[in-house]
Amino acid sequence: MRAQLILRKGKHFLWSRGEELITDKFPELNVLTDQLPSGTVIDGELIPFKDNCIGNFQDLQKRMGRKTVTQKLQKDIPIVLMAYDLLELEGQDLRSQPLRKRQQLLDRLLKEYPTAPMMLSEVYWFTDWEQVRREREKASEKRSEGLMIKHKEAPYGVGRKKGNWWKWKSDPKSIDAVLTYAMRGHGRRTNLYTDYTFALWNEGELVTFAKAYSGLTDVEIKKLDQFVKQNTLDRFGPVRQVKPELVFEIAFEGIAPSSRHKSGIAVRFPRISRWRHDKKIEQANSLEDLKQLLQ
Repeated sequence: MRAQLILRKGKHFLWSRGEELITDKFPELNVLTDQLPSGTVIDGELIPFKDNCIGNFQDLQKRMGRKTVTQKLQKDIPIVLMAYDLLELEGQDLRSQPLRKRQQLLDRLLKEYPTAPMMLSEVYWFTDWEQVRREREKASEKRSEGLMIKHKEAPYGVGRKKGNWWKWKSDPKSIDAVLTYAMRGHGRRTNLYTDYTFALWNEGELVTFAKAYSGLTDVEIKKLDQFVKQNTLDRFGPVRQVKPELVFEIAFEGIAPSSRHKSGIAVRFPRISRWRHDKKIEQANSLEDLKQLLQ
């Protein structure tokens, strides 16, 4: 989870990328107020880190979903800040400095405070694109989504400016699933069924595993909306259960075991990759197929 750490006058603040103050969700980072100099701003990512191993996004969600973060929860799912960039040091704004300079200062800072609950993001230097491609293929084993490629002379940019930064994600995983439920959309799509629930086979039954609402064209959404209205089996408020007749390829970025989901599996950033007109529901994947992707 992306976050920025800001230290000011003996206090620290953690802000999410969505501009939400999340300081109280991670009390184990309170020690940074005493360990780092005031006037420091670090851009990074909050990650579960236990027994020298990076956890998964579902572990982090368990921390975010609690009103009270107990000592046991901090012990079971300890959090550290993976540092990417140094934006300010002792009150000096470094954002206009080149990335290589900011990284040197960040590396020096973390070496001065080795006991701080922080890690320095790995930096690689490549001489050709084949080396970049090979490193990108290692993303799964390193629990990452791919590579963040940055120009070494670039200043720190604000917003979604392109040119100096490029995120080269790993190829998404995918699986063929059956549409089982649909819900009305929001805004201009409030009259259309645009939010969908998908299921996989498990011992002859369809088991829900993911929800998705993006990936279809406007034409496909209208066709699917018509199907939902003509093939409703049951209604639950704004949700309709539909006849299991359609198969879709669902793409996602990550996968992890989860006790919160009926399938026992949680996928990250699911979206519809394509409508499988060429497949019958009997040809959709099984829950066991999905579990194989955990390996």
